[in-house]
Amino acid sequence: MVTTKPAARPANPRFSSGPCAKPPVWKLDDLRDAPLGRSHRAAIGKSKLAEAIDLTREILGVPADYRIGIVPASDTGAYEMAMWTMLGARPVEMVAWESFGAGWVTDVVKQLKIDATVHEAPYGEIVDMAALNYDHDVCFTWNGTTSGVRMPHGDMIPADRAGLTLCDATSAAFAQDLPWDKLDVTTFSWQKVMGGEGAHGMLILSPRAVERLESYTPAWPLPKIFRLTSKGKLIEGIFKGETINTPSMLSVEDYLVALKWGRSIGGLDALIHRANANARAIWNFCADHSWIDNLAVDPVTRSNTSVCLKFTDPRITDGEAFAKAVAKRLEAENIALDIGAYRDAPAGLRIWCGATVETSDIEAMLPWLDWAYQTEISHQ
Repeated sequence: MVTTKPAARPANPRFSSGPCAKPPVWKLDDLRDAPLGRSHRAAIGKSKLAEAIDLTREILGVPADYRIGIVPASDTGAYEMAMWTMLGARPVEMVAWESFGAGWVTDVVKQLKIDATVHEAPYGEIVDMAALNYDHDVCFTWNGTTSGVRMPHGDMIPADRAGLTLCDATSAAFAQDLPWDKLDVTTFSWQKVMGGEGAHGMLILSPRAVERLESYTPAWPLPKIFRLTSKGKLIEGIFKGETINTPSMLSVEDYLVALKWGRSIGGLDALIHRANANARAIWNFCADHSWIDNLAVDPVTRSNTSVCLKFTDPRITDGEAFAKAVAKRLEAENIALDIGAYRDAPAGLRIWCGATVETSDIEAMLPWLDWAYQTEISHQ
């Protein structure tokens, strides 16, 4: 039993699941080359945006014939753009096993009013992805940020599908191996695994997705911010850095800094390795302590980025209050910031383990978690 405060402390207590920790070498001075006060349509602005797209392609291994665009409103904007412009051509299957997936269900069923088939699983579990009809369009999250449950692989998605797959990969990109041949639309945001600033999303389209955009016109009106085609053709400039609305060049510079750091440490393999090491430290801690466990029921589906935990001690009478008290105690000690479970998720903790987090900080934080638990359980 831990009765005294541990001696070691994390060098960086930032374990928020978004915005996430900056790369460990990050300095404010790294942003000095941002073309502030310049038009994003000037040559320097266009070159920065194009570089961000090119580095994204290089590190993630996105095929050359896939388009990559920078779009407004973070991952949410990118995914909404995809749903509003492409759904309706075929029957739709909506998949949800956590709050963000549930949000996409709401938007499709209640806003677009599509009579979709909805597949849901409770927090900690995952939908049987092999049971879906991939001749329909399928919308899903790859990594459930609020449940800590992820797709283990894409083998269940057939290569000869007739429908499109629309994948929200915001907590997976740069930390998990995404099978591009199985994904027609992929979205994510800068502020997750790479620790960038918010408000900008990435939209990656397969040739099949582009074909859909150029051959199908939705029944509903599209606001300007969602329009990806003009006169029946893809607006190619969006995928060369000519953004729909004005981007923050400071945020673009910050994303470039993170991408260059990722490339310098070894690219995608190294980024995945760092996330795996972080998550494994927590999984090992859970295996050694009977009062805490992973929210993900099946170890195969455990996220290596948004690790969600639940307290299992039967002496805890109010799980939500207990989890909040533990998180508050750790924050007061400046040991772990912003690790409470998402508001719609079961009571517990959520510790970000993406590539910008140092394993040494996770390892230094865990004895403090034990201390905070022991301190709070003594009050039960």
